[in-house]
Amino acid sequence: MIVVMAPGSTAQQLEHVVHTVEQMGLTTHVIHGTNRVVVAAVGDKRMVDKEAVETLPGVERIVPILAPYKVASREVKPEDTAIALSPAGVRVGAGQKIAVIAGPCSVEDRHSLLDTARAVQEAGGVGLRAGAFKPRTSPYSFQGLGELGLEYLAEARAQTGLAIVTEVLTVSHVPLVASYADVLQVGARNMQNFMLLKAVGEQSKPVLLKRGMSATLEEFLLAAEYVINAGNPNVILCERGIRTFEDYCRNTLALTVVPAIKRVSHLPVIVDPTHGTGHAYLVEPMSLAAIAAGADGLLIEVHPDPEHALTDAAQQIDLSHFRRIMERLARVAAAVDRAL
Repeated sequence: MIVVMAPGSTAQQLEHVVHTVEQMGLTTHVIHGTNRVVVAAVGDKRMVDKEAVETLPGVERIVPILAPYKVASREVKPEDTAIALSPAGVRVGAGQKIAVIAGPCSVEDRHSLLDTARAVQEAGGVGLRAGAFKPRTSPYSFQGLGELGLEYLAEARAQTGLAIVTEVLTVSHVPLVASYADVLQVGARNMQNFMLLKAVGEQSKPVLLKRGMSATLEEFLLAAEYVINAGNPNVILCERGIRTFEDYCRNTLALTVVPAIKRVSHLPVIVDPTHGTGHAYLVEPMSLAAIAAGADGLLIEVHPDPEHALTDAAQQIDLSHFRRIMERLARVAAAVDRAL
């Protein structure tokens, strides 16, 4: 349920409402909207006396939450949410400028990572993506440099100011990755790894949550709800394509999910056209389409020498191609009254 506080209600009244609701066994999330402060109360409501809550000082009314995903729903927060990618202040969502995050699939070595980071920054990107720990289908494939890769990412941030986005694979890795990264990525294979979702929800860094290969919109938002319910409201959703019967591309990039999510959730949505297609030649047109569809940002794989990349060589674009894409993105963004 949503406890809507009355205009002019005091901080003490809000604190009393939160305390009362939590005594009933519910978890509370205080949300400060443009016109109202609300308390989202989630959990088993069978023993909750709603009338007792509704008559508390400062309470205007109680509204039931109908969506299965509670705090991620627009029923709780009608306004779009903006999330800071880093302490530097770059934000994604809520009508902010389109955030482009780019970089290699994996951290391969210091030199190429720093070259890529500088190119991304010069082209107008705001974040650097690269995997220090890589989930691979084959146990014999390159699986990342581990903490050394995180150290290289931190150095790249120091040189360029880019926010660092990197994947966390296991619960035990969360403190380590959070100590280096600005944004923790939960990959498609882990979208329903509920223990990992709780773990990233118990730390304060933003979480970039990728849609699972066969996940429905509702399952996607329920995964986000796990993170938020654990205490972290800073969830960025990422559409990265779903597995279908098509075989001409790696995945089917379902851009319809962008406006569909925005209709029911306040969370920002970005698109990964690289994994969404699996082919470098498809990255540019799908990037342009994603911006036109209303995506809050893009996650693009960029490599200085894609042919010799240790992972996902077929789908990464080179640095000059990335610069051209950024130029075209700016024109498409302007055409739909937006900006990079």
